[in-house]
Amino acid sequence: MEFSELIEKRYSVRAYKSDLVEDDKLQQVLQAARLAPTAANRQPFQLIVIHTAGREAELKRIYSRDWFVQAPLIICACGVPAQGWVRKDGKNYNDVDVAIAMDHLIWAATNLGLGTCWIAAFDPPAAREVLDLPDDVEPIAFTPLGYPADEPGPTKRKALSELVRYERW
Repeated sequence: MEFSELIEKRYSVRAYKSDLVEDDKLQQVLQAARLAPTAANRQPFQLIVIHTAGREAELKRIYSRDWFVQAPLIICACGVPAQGWVRKDGKNYNDVDVAIAMDHLIWAATNLGLGTCWIAAFDPPAAREVLDLPDDVEPIAFTPLGYPADEPGPTKRKALSELVRYERW
């Protein structure tokens, strides 16, 4: 798919079919995240692939919406801050790196006909407990991964003039 078409096609899916995601598609999505650029190429992230079948109640402790567990898979993008590149002023780029990897994952999923929904409004302590995360690994974002069972609705976006500022040379 041409990139501008892909950008327009992606939306936050909030209803999923129970159809399984083929392993080759899952691997393509994960590979896209692996190939994402990160500061100093450190790749300070981990992706946790979770099968939802039989774990729905437990997973809903992380994020309580019913559609969160409709998809056959959920992916948690985690950061490992100790492995992140740190700018001279102390800014750790770990969250940025995880976001870029997650973004690549979402674009690849959309390109393959899969649906995703970036979720940041989850319960971090529940995520740590359910996923048995070590202290040095931080859950940053989740997404269900599966075939959409809904259609995109209208999306509101700010005008470009509200988002871009041109500095004089």
